[in-house]
Formats: sequence, structure tokens, C-alpha cells
Amino acid sequence: MSDQAQSTQAASRQDPELGDKFGYLVGLGVGCLIASAFVPAQQMMLALMFSGAGLLSVAAYFKGVEFLRARAQKVLFRAVTSFVESDAAPSFTTDGDGVIFYQNAAAVQRFGGKSGVSLVMVLGGLVASASAALHRLKAKADLSGAAREDIALRRGHLRLAVHRIGGDGYLWRLEEIADFASMARGSDGIGLPMLAVSKTGTVLFMNEPMRSLIGQRRKTLDRIVEDLPIRPGDVHRITTEAGHENVAIVEVPGAAGRRELYFVPSPTETPCLERDLVDVLPVPIVTMKRDGTIRVANRMARELLRIGEGDEAGLGELIEGLGRPLQDWIAEVAERTTTSRPEFVRAARAPQDTYIQVTLSRFEKGEEAGLVAVLNDATELKTLEAQFVQSQKMQAIGQLAGGVAHDFNNLLTAISGHCDLLLLRRDPGDPDYADLEQINQNANRAASVVGQLLAFSRKQNLRPELLDLRDTIGDLTHLLNRLVGEKITLHLTHELDDKMIRADRRQFEQVMMNLVVNARDAMTDGGTIDIETRLVTLREDLARDRAVVPAGEYVMIRVRDQGNGIPPENLSKIFEPFFTTKRSGEGTGLGLSTVYGIVKQSGGFIFADSEIGTGTSFTLYFPAQKPEHAAAAETAPRREAATVHEGGVVLLVEDEAPVRAFASRALRMRGYTVIEAANAEEALETLGDETLEVDVFVTDVIMPGMDGPTWVAEALKRRPGTRVIFVSGYAEESFADDQARIPDSVFLPKPFSLTQLTETVQAQLH
Repeated sequence: MSDQAQSTQAASRQDPELGDKFGYLVGLGVGCLIASAFVPAQQMMLALMFSGAGLLSVAAYFKGVEFLRARAQKVLFRAVTSFVESDAAPSFTTDGDGVIFYQNAAAVQRFGGKSGVSLVMVLGGLVASASAALHRLKAKADLSGAAREDIALRRGHLRLAVHRIGGDGYLWRLEEIADFASMARGSDGIGLPMLAVSKTGTVLFMNEPMRSLIGQRRKTLDRIVEDLPIRPGDVHRITTEAGHENVAIVEVPGAAGRRELYFVPSPTETPCLERDLVDVLPVPIVTMKRDGTIRVANRMARELLRIGEGDEAGLGELIEGLGRPLQDWIAEVAERTTTSRPEFVRAARAPQDTYIQVTLSRFEKGEEAGLVAVLNDATELKTLEAQFVQSQKMQAIGQLAGGVAHDFNNLLTAISGHCDLLLLRRDPGDPDYADLEQINQNANRAASVVGQLLAFSRKQNLRPELLDLRDTIGDLTHLLNRLVGEKITLHLTHELDDKMIRADRRQFEQVMMNLVVNARDAMTDGGTIDIETRLVTLREDLARDRAVVPAGEYVMIRVRDQGNGIPPENLSKIFEPFFTTKRSGEGTGLGLSTVYGIVKQSGGFIFADSEIGTGTSFTLYFPAQKPEHAAAAETAPRREAATVHEGGVVLLVEDEAPVRAFASRALRMRGYTVIEAANAEEALETLGDETLEVDVFVTDVIMPGMDGPTWVAEALKRRPGTRVIFVSGYAEESFADDQARIPDSVFLPKPFSLTQLTETVQAQLH
């Protein structure tokens, strides 16, 4: 195929209209050849003359089109270059292979104005994988005419844009290259050698002092620093243009594993020069003598440690909480008897708790050894660590409280149970009756103390019901007035309409009493305690104090006093168990932690606000319940009171012998046949007798070996339909999933009385 035909086809591809005309011309020529076989020679000659003239006209037309196209493209390129010539952003025009044939003044100033080279070579020192980035953008521009991409640099990003111009030309524009240049100039202005390296040690950037120091471009960090790895704040040996030099390297971490390294020369005899060098560092750093006396502290270190102008304090006056003598640590580092590792301390002069990570290193200053300390504000890190430790402590205390409460509930069940057995055989006129009543009452008081332990660990047994706060708090007002005394006035405000909450009545009353008692103790001179209830609608989630209250309708309860207030440093600790600001013997520190546990287990939220000299308010949020739910609960069929019933076989499984003895005697007194087992394995062995009929299983949940739900599930495979009663000193919620697998099962919390046990058994049987 001739060059002319190839160019014609190329033109047809670029212009569909020309392609159609070219096809028409080819068709015309083929038609003439076919017609020559059927037309006389004279007429054919005439036809060929007209056809030749037509072909010449079309060829001339194509030539004219190509000329106009080339001229238009030159005009287009001239317009584009004229447009970007004064642009502040570097701009290039290239051909399809990426070879530069134009660059504006900004590009010449920034990259040196090399012509005839590819754009990949120009951008290779600035953009990682420049070839891949340019090829990717060019492919997008071929499809849509233009493309743009943000490419991450050491700091910020570079926006690289490309536009297709003409048939085979591209305009490239580096939109924010000026920002990078200003950053580089800012680093050059520091006057301190600095470079940026990637996670793998590739050198990404050097400022002018660094390039002057090492004398040439180095691509990797190991070509500069001889004793890798970097020990932040320590002295390293580097290769420079003049030979080897010892410098202290300060590291500033960046994003994606990048690091900025600042090279601090060994301190000179001129303190002003030394101060000038370190003062510009973006990290707190101090130099000191071997006795800990501060020689030079840069600006960030002075702000962190609260060092005033002309202050010649020692390091021991500025930090505290090391856990060992500071002078011993300084001496160990100065004598190189220990490896330099970071230590966490507190800033002694800071008004609030400020934690600092200190890395101490030795450097040589002539014949005298000095020390350099690199500081890092670790307050946020230590705060998170303290929160984590606190959560672990709360979890440990909760587990301890749950275990102690379980054992106490077993003991209290045996004590109160046997007391009930004794009371059954005595009338009020018996001389021992009053003593037995005292034992029974104190057992109940002990059970309430155990309930407090379970409350703050959120493992108490709740019996939630729908409560109308107007009635509940109204009924409680008489008791609350007696608690606050005569000098304090209780003021109630209700704006609830008909909304209710779902909570355990007894536990909710304990919450209100604890809050009112705390308010009373805060007002030694008297005052008013305001209790406010109202409906609150949260349109969006409420986030405060590391808790998030989902959007919705809530019943808000606020208890506000006019006391002295809580100091800000104590406000975050008031819900911790055993934390109290009262004098020894005046409080256990369980009141507010119990309130917190009950509210959280009931599905609510509690927040505290306080101002010194004004007072404190506690705000509680409970999900609002609709009144129709209450109506449904009131109309639900109730189980009639149990009556004494004789008959029925009970398999009693309890690992605590005193509890088992009491329960067995109580059931036998009511006419039941009781079969005892000390553990689950013994119970399954007893049920191996197919002739033995059992009506109900009464079993402890937690036992050595197989637990209650597990052995019951196994037994029900052979004896389906048998009723089940689980008893435990732990909360029902702790094994709710296991209980859900057992049909027709109920839960009886410990400690339980004789009447509660027998009524529960009879209710299961009937």
C-alpha cells in the first residue's frame, strides 16, 4: 500500500466524513472496472477521463484537508502554549511517546528546561513509579479526552492533570507543584540538615543543608548513616563530603511509615549556635551536663516542660514519677552502662497531668561527655493506657464480686432457710422467736449488701417491669424526705405525660435513694434538691463521656443539688468502685458505682455535670415505653397464688451440702418426694433407673464438673416434658442463652426462702 493510501486511511479514521467519501470513491472505481466489460471502448474512454478527473479532485481535496489539519493543529498548539506560558504551575506538551517538545517558564525554572527528553525522566525524582502513573493517565485521556490524579508525596500531594490536544499531542500540568517547592524551601530555611525516608529506607527528599553536608545525591539511608538502625536522639556516624562525622539524629514519624530525620551536629563551644541549631527542630529536645543541668532546650521543649527564659533548672526539677532515682538513670547513660531506652515520666510544672516519653543519650563534646534528651508528649497514650487498665480493673473487680456474691448467696440461703425451718416450729410467744427473727432480718440485710456488689458489676438479678415514674417517685417521696432531713427541701417536677420506663422497681428505688443521699451529703448547710423527670427526643445520637446514646425517645431523670461541686480531676472517677471523697468511715465508695451498674444493666445511661461552688447534677436516660405496653402487662393472665400441695417427685441437684439439706427438708415438709444428688454426674446416674419417675428437676447452675443446663439437656433426651427449676447465686442473664435451650424452665435466684422454693416447685408442677 502506498504512503498516500496510508495517509488517506489515517485521515479517514480521524474524520468519519472523509472515510465515507473515500469509500464512495473506491466504490466508484470498482464500478467503472465492472462497467468496462459491458460498455463500448469509445464511451469507456470518456468515462475513464471523467473518473480520472474525479480522482484527482478527491486527492487534491485530501491534500487540502491534511494541510488545513496541520495548520489547525499548529494554531491549537500555539494557543495552548500561549495560554500556559504564564501559568504558575509547571506545564509540558508531549507527543504520544511522552517526549517533551514544549515546557512553560515554571517548568523550566523548576526542572531545568531539558528538551528532547521524556516526561518520565523529568518526574522520576519527584514521583514514585512515574512511568506507571503517566501511562495510566494517558490511557484515561485517550478514552475521555482528559484525566487527573492526586499522587501522594512526602508531604501533601501532587495533582497531575493531562489533556489530549490534536491527534497525537498531550498537555501535562502539575497543578500543586508550587506547594512542594515551598515545602522544600521551608526545609532549606531551617538551616539544619534534614531528609525524608520511606519505610524501606529510600531517600525521598533532602534539603539544601543536607545536600551540602553529604556532597552528593544518595538514594538509600544506608549510604549515609553507617551504624543503622536509627536510635532516635542517639549519636550516629555518617558519611559526609569531608569524611566521617558524628551527629545526633532526631526522628519525626510521618504517615505510611515515612520518617523525617534531622541531623544535629555535635554541640560546639558557642551556646548561641547550639541553641540556633536545635531551636528549629519540630520535636522537643534538650541538651544537658552529666549532672542533669539543662544547657540548651529548644522552643518545643521549653513549652512542654514550662521552662522560662533564663531558667537554669535541672532535669530533676522538671520531671517526676520515674520510679527510681533520676541521677542513677543519668549516670548509667553517661557511663554507657545500660542501653538507652525510653522512660515515661510526668511534667512537674504542668498544671494538668502531662506525660512525657524521654529518650536519653550520650554525646561527646571535646573531652567532656554530655547528654541529649529527646522528648515526646505521651499524654494521650498514657490516658488510653489508663483507660485500658481501668477497664481491666473493673472487669477483675466485677468477676471477683460475682464470685464472692455467689458464695455468699449460698451461705445466706442456708442461714435464712434453716432459720425459716426453726420459725415454723415456734410461735411469736416463744423465747427464741425474737432471736430467730433477728437472724432472719440480718440475713436479708446481708443479701442486700451482696446485691450492691452485684449491682456495680452489673450481674444482679433484675425483675424489670413497666414503671410510671410519677407514681414510683411519688411513693418514694416520703422515705426520701426522711433521708434528707429538715435543712434540705426536696422539689419534684414531672413533665412525662403518659410515658413509662422498664426497670426493676426495687433497684430503681435504690438508684434514687443513692443519688439523693449523695446530694444531701454535698449540702452541709442545707438547700434544695431538684428531681426532674421529662420526655426527651434525640433527633441524632448523643455522644458524651465515651458513651453514645442512640437517637430516639427517652425518659430523662435529673437529680440536681446546690452543694460544693466535684473537682474536675475527680469527676471522671466518681463511678469507680470504692472511690469516695468523704473522710474515712463516712462512705464505702459503692454508692455511685452501684447506681452506674443498675442503670447500665437496665439499658439506660447516666452522666454527671458539676461546677465548683454551684452544685452537681446527675442525668439519667431510660428508653421511653408506650402506655399500651403497660396495659397489656396489666391485662396479662397472672398465675394464681400457690397453695400447699402434696405429691410429686423432685430431683434436687445441689453441690452445697447446707443448701441441699435445707431445700430437701423444706420440700419434704410440703409433701414432696425428694431425691438428692451432689452433682450432675450423680443425677444422670440416678436417672439411669427407667422405673424412677421424676416430675421436676431442681438444680444449681454452676457446679463442679458438668453444669446445670448441660446435664438437664442430656436428661431431657430420655425424659422429655420434665419441668425444670434453675437456682443460682449468679444473675440469670449470665446463662440466659443456655436456659433458652431448656423448654419450660424457670429461674429462682439465691438466696431464696422456704416459701419461695415451695411455691416455685408447685407452680411448675401445676
